[in-house]
Amino acid sequence: MKTTNCFQRLSVILLFAGCASCAVAAQFQTGRQALLLRNNPEEALSHFEQVAKTDPNYVFRSGPFREGIWTYIGRAEYQLGRLPAARRSLERAVALDKDDYLARIYLGLALAKSGDRARALPEIQTGLKGLYDWLEYLTFKTQFGVYWDPNREIRSQIEKDLTIIASKELDWQKLIADAEWVAKKMEDEVDIARRDEQLRERDRDRFIPRRGLSVGAGF
Repeated sequence: MKTTNCFQRLSVILLFAGCASCAVAAQFQTGRQALLLRNNPEEALSHFEQVAKTDPNYVFRSGPFREGIWTYIGRAEYQLGRLPAARRSLERAVALDKDDYLARIYLGLALAKSGDRARALPEIQTGLKGLYDWLEYLTFKTQFGVYWDPNREIRSQIEKDLTIIASKELDWQKLIADAEWVAKKMEDEVDIARRDEQLRERDRDRFIPRRGLSVGAGF
């Protein structure tokens, strides 16, 4: 009897934990849609802050891509022009995940717009180079590469910007605009890659017999 009661209590706890996790994910997706689809960073920030209150270590995952909640908070704050707040959020994002390259790019952008170009440049450069290397790794080392930046638009732009940075002939206005484009394009790529992967999986299931199914009569 005691074992049964313990099992029932554990089941209830797991059920509530699962519901809470789903609620956080839904809250995050609402914020992400507000930021990316409706271009409403104020609304997005409200949702992201609620997610962070519930789970300050929340990470959005889509295939091989991952991005922490503090990056999204910092991005929304950056778009709203709240640069000191954006820097704090993005510094926290980088502290939690040094390989969050979009966090580094936006941190560099926030620093650049705040006038601290000495600190901004290495952050933008590290973010762009890290993102480039990550896309190259996906392309040549994993099965995901076919879905991510297949026409090399993102990597081509990064190559141009890294060349400009290395030459020291900096047009800061152009560099900021380019880095913003790369970051936005990369976020769009998350949804495009997921869509393309789902379509390919659907087509494969449609045209290739699944294991366990017999073919023809008498088998």
